[in-house]
Amino acid sequence: MERIRIPPDLVTKNQPPNIPAPSPHYQCPLCRDRGLIIRDGRAYRCRCMQQKAWQNRLRAANLAPQLSRYTFQNFDLKYYSRTLKDELTGTTYYDSARHCLEAARRFVNTYRREDHGRGLFIFGPVGSGKTFLAAAIANALTAAGREVLFAVVPDLLDALRATYDRRSLDNSHTELELIDAARGVAILILDDLGAHNYTEWTCNKIYSLINYRLINELPTVITSNLDLKALEEYLGERTTSRIIQLCQSFHLPVAEDIRYIISREGITKK
Repeated sequence: MERIRIPPDLVTKNQPPNIPAPSPHYQCPLCRDRGLIIRDGRAYRCRCMQQKAWQNRLRAANLAPQLSRYTFQNFDLKYYSRTLKDELTGTTYYDSARHCLEAARRFVNTYRREDHGRGLFIFGPVGSGKTFLAAAIANALTAAGREVLFAVVPDLLDALRATYDRRSLDNSHTELELIDAARGVAILILDDLGAHNYTEWTCNKIYSLINYRLINELPTVITSNLDLKALEEYLGERTTSRIIQLCQSFHLPVAEDIRYIISREGITKK
């Protein structure tokens, strides 16, 4: 009987005879990781590619995993008093928070299509939900395909300072690259512009960034635990004056840090 010689490339290494090789493992079984689905002779983009594109935009936006879960739908107005009065607006804390939420939604609806216009300055005490709303804005616009950068101001300033210690290192970002990324991005969110230890150098960097955004009418969201009058003591009149031109201001008051309330609720449920 003649022996049949099987070509080596058809034999799976260490695979027992007569046992079929296992099917390849695909991350997406719909398109088999090709990114396209062929149906009736036509090619369609698989939904897994849309998911990957969204995840790439989230990474580019610099959103931390926790922040990437914040949405307008889970911004809960129950934490804002319906009886306490906001001295700045004359309305209740609840109404001030509702107006702030509505402004954030309008911002997203506007800049899904527009590229130029005024931004938002959201201020209020620690734990009032400012970062939550800012992240919800970033997530909504990122999901809509817009280019967004979410920058925590102290972290941004630390990154700028660090460039002076890494000048000799390859593949490290330069100060100009970091500043240009924040200046030119379609939608910039500056979180926690508050009472920090600002030097003349850092004040100049913030002024330069905000002034550039103002001149070019680039939509910007800024959050702070200080109102503009108090912020002026740290950043100077010329910077706060430009924030007034760049952004529409909204107060977000709260009687108690929402994080503490949520923490207590968790303990009670246990």
